[in-house]
Amino acid sequence: MSNVIEARDLRKVYQMGEVQVEALRGVSFTIQRGEVVSIMGPSGSGKSTLMNTLGCLDRPTSGEYVLDGEPVASLNDDQLASIRNRKVGFVFQSFNLLSRQTAINNVELPLRYSGNPEGRRERAIEALKAVGLGDRMTHRPYELSGGQQQRVAIARAIVNNPAIIMADEPTGNLDSKVGREIMNLLLNLNKESGTTLIIVTHDPAIAEQTQRVIRLRDGLLDGVS
Repeated sequence: MSNVIEARDLRKVYQMGEVQVEALRGVSFTIQRGEVVSIMGPSGSGKSTLMNTLGCLDRPTSGEYVLDGEPVASLNDDQLASIRNRKVGFVFQSFNLLSRQTAINNVELPLRYSGNPEGRRERAIEALKAVGLGDRMTHRPYELSGGQQQRVAIARAIVNNPAIIMADEPTGNLDSKVGREIMNLLLNLNKESGTTLIIVTHDPAIAEQTQRVIRLRDGLLDGVS
């Protein structure tokens, strides 16, 4: 099985006034295509920085990062935006939906940014059906429950057929029952489509459902299990 993520000696340094903060201090690992992996660590361990780097929201200060065969570390902002839109689907704790837009319009957003209008509406409809919201396409976020909003966010994440889905505390704003439903949905999408799933979480119960756990502490790997 091929690697979809190759991280080699990733380092990220932030300049805070006169102080340099090392958020990542030489992190190396690989993730295979189709794997389900969780990233865990205490507050300040570098989880968010690592997620932003893997999701092409930011670039490392040094080191190598290859995403689905494409070297990423040296790309400029426009190139980062392009590979992010093509290769990565995001699911956030706070859903990040546009409140005035319908569910189907929210799901269409990545397709609009890709500049390819062909079949856009049909692909958005299929994505919403895949997450069980075929009857909620014209509803706006305020007309949906928290679990339904997260399903819309997942549909938006998968509509471009990304190489990886990155979920940042995807059940954090949901009660335990709905949280289990969302995790089952993500895991089923992985099984059905083979999309790599990376989950950033504080919850050991969620990490137990993944195939591997990458642990961070103080910007360093604290173990992979």
